[in-house]
Amino acid sequence: MSLDSIQVFQSLNSSPHAHLEQSARLGDGLNAALWSNHHDIREYHAPDHHTLSCYIADGTGTFRRDRPDQKGSPGKLCVLPAGHESAWVINGRIRLAHLYISPEQFALGCVTLLDREPRTLQLQENTFLDDARQADNFRRLIGLNWHEPGERLLTSSLAHDMLSHALLTQVGLRDGLRLKGGLAPHLCRRLVAFIETHLDEGLSLGQLAELCALSEYHFARMFRSSFGMPPHRYVLQRRLQRARHLLRESAVPLGDVALACGFASASHFTNRFRQAMGATPGEYRQAFA
Repeated sequence: MSLDSIQVFQSLNSSPHAHLEQSARLGDGLNAALWSNHHDIREYHAPDHHTLSCYIADGTGTFRRDRPDQKGSPGKLCVLPAGHESAWVINGRIRLAHLYISPEQFALGCVTLLDREPRTLQLQENTFLDDARQADNFRRLIGLNWHEPGERLLTSSLAHDMLSHALLTQVGLRDGLRLKGGLAPHLCRRLVAFIETHLDEGLSLGQLAELCALSEYHFARMFRSSFGMPPHRYVLQRRLQRARHLLRESAVPLGDVALACGFASASHFTNRFRQAMGATPGEYRQAFA
């Protein structure tokens, strides 16, 4: 997910009153931005991404147009889920940080952290939320140098922690849910367990489809409906997540990490890892040394 495709980012970036202090693509569908703004009006119309926002300084004159009696202040958080509609009035000045989350990364968290089918859950919209832990995470986030390679990787790790915290505290069941298509819950659980125990192997679409007694074509469609992403992307994300864990928590040689995570060679592993994280596995390990 590039910054050019993020509606909330582009809305602020198009304002003559808003100033982008810094931004960074953190990999894994996560992006961060630090803004200052003054005397402005901004509207967001059903973005396809989720946004976590924290007021860093000022903001006491900022409010939603439909809730003029509620004002912001430093440390307040706003949770803006994909598909929401909001209009904001900024009287005076404000400095705020954003974390943008792709729907695929949100879906992956629903599966791996909450053990739930992503389409059954929704990130709950919230305005001027008090959450001391998440506010502290945002302050730590802006204290790092997003463009220095080592600290950029620490920033990425912190962003993952912030997403996990939001999943555990700000996610609820989707209202008026009527599911159509997709895989049965017991099949989803079977697939997740099978993939986790076979990440070091060369998994195929046919192999996964066979577990569900479906043709490859129908399995791929139903998997995407249930998991919010195609099977190959889900497997790749799980392999990269395992790789990050091994790189941070062990001294396993890089070649062995590649094999343990199902990559055919160290060069293939390095290329995929760099595409996702913007750094090589060795640089990632060094950042957490």
